[in-house]
Amino acid sequence: MCIAARLLAPDQRQAETDGHGAAMTLPLSLLDARVPRYTSYPTAPHFHPGVDNLVFERWLRELSPDLPLSLYVHMPFCDTLCWFCGCHTTVINSHAPVVHYLADLFTEIGRVASALGAKRRVSHLHFGGGSPTIMASKDWYMLMEVLRRNFEFVQGAEIAVEIDPRGLTDEAIATLAEIGVTRASIGVQDLDEAVQRSINRIQPFACTQSAVDRLRAAGIRGLNIDLVYGLPQQSEAGLAHTLNQVLTLEPDRLAVFGYAHVPHFKKHQNLIDARTLPDLMARARQFELAQRRIAEAGYQPIGLDHFARSEDGLAIAWREGRLRRNFQGYSDDDASALIGFGASAISALPQGYVQNIAAVAQWRSALRQGALPIARGVALSADDRLRGTAIERLMCNLEVDLAGVAAGYGQTADAFADVLPRLRSLAAQGLVEIDGTTLRVAHEMRAGLRLVCAAFDAYWNEGAVQHAPAV
Repeated sequence: MCIAARLLAPDQRQAETDGHGAAMTLPLSLLDARVPRYTSYPTAPHFHPGVDNLVFERWLRELSPDLPLSLYVHMPFCDTLCWFCGCHTTVINSHAPVVHYLADLFTEIGRVASALGAKRRVSHLHFGGGSPTIMASKDWYMLMEVLRRNFEFVQGAEIAVEIDPRGLTDEAIATLAEIGVTRASIGVQDLDEAVQRSINRIQPFACTQSAVDRLRAAGIRGLNIDLVYGLPQQSEAGLAHTLNQVLTLEPDRLAVFGYAHVPHFKKHQNLIDARTLPDLMARARQFELAQRRIAEAGYQPIGLDHFARSEDGLAIAWREGRLRRNFQGYSDDDASALIGFGASAISALPQGYVQNIAAVAQWRSALRQGALPIARGVALSADDRLRGTAIERLMCNLEVDLAGVAAGYGQTADAFADVLPRLRSLAAQGLVEIDGTTLRVAHEMRAGLRLVCAAFDAYWNEGAVQHAPAV
């Protein structure tokens, strides 16, 4: 049965045949609920300017010297505009903005390292964007030299790069291999030409296949592929064809994200004809199709929307109960402090979260005035930590022992008493099973996972902030 059909109680369903013998429902209010993606708790809309650069500097100084760090570097530029994109990025038509941006980025890296004091160990480095591969070889060499000068990379540290395979040259791949990149995350979205035209991202399968082959030949063996469902013009048949082609590439990991159409927030999404977007039922079927097809190919489902081969570090972390969730998605990185560099980057420290200024000009101005370019953040309360741990365990494991979580903070499961009425309501609708103080979300019910997490969210108010649909 379709996931969407199972999310409502029997008396709320209205079924008809879809021509394939499967049950089909009318638009479903539960799946249409706008809920956070829970890459943090509290989520970014609840950050505020009261946490500023001075607070961030103090938090950096307070970090234990023995604490390994994870680093994120944001490159906010692309050479073309993908209309579906929700990232902080700007289209540029010359290399000069990259050069100027890097000069200020180097200043930021040095300033953070100075606040940290002793040279700190790094276990994970992720380059995101935008399109990090817009950088030239000399840019990569300089950036890595600055990072290695200010931080000590531990043996076996993972260095990951988000890659746009369009225009990816052999020189660029050789450079990535030489600077120590161990993992590449390749954006594919969908291989149907009509879908690609509707999102302004023309990327034939041969382009992706070539990038995968050349990356592997250069020794970059860890490969992720990102897909998106809910795109304009997208169909189940087209998505099935995309999945079949992508699976022939045998990536180590796959992520399947739901497109969030938020033109009020990302103005360029107005270039997408909203009438061509799949409706709620079609999105639910696409989500279910992707889950089923990837699992049938032998991948382990991870959390909400990731999949990994059984021998991959992500699957191992999931089996061992140490999977984490951060602003890049799911991770096997166990560093308890993540520091973000660049415009819009977010840092996650034991004390709380901070986000850099998103606009490059203002980010640059703050740096040139001698400050760290912080726009906003939030300090974590004891209650935030308690609820955040429960949410992360649910997002990672689809299961959480509330008594065990509470005990870790010196409390009992009664600390979650306010959550129980909402959980019981969701359980009555089939989204979650309650067994004593243990909650479980069945794999086939993952479409409703974020709704279960929202039951713990003391800040969330449906409709107050425009999040992504539940499916």
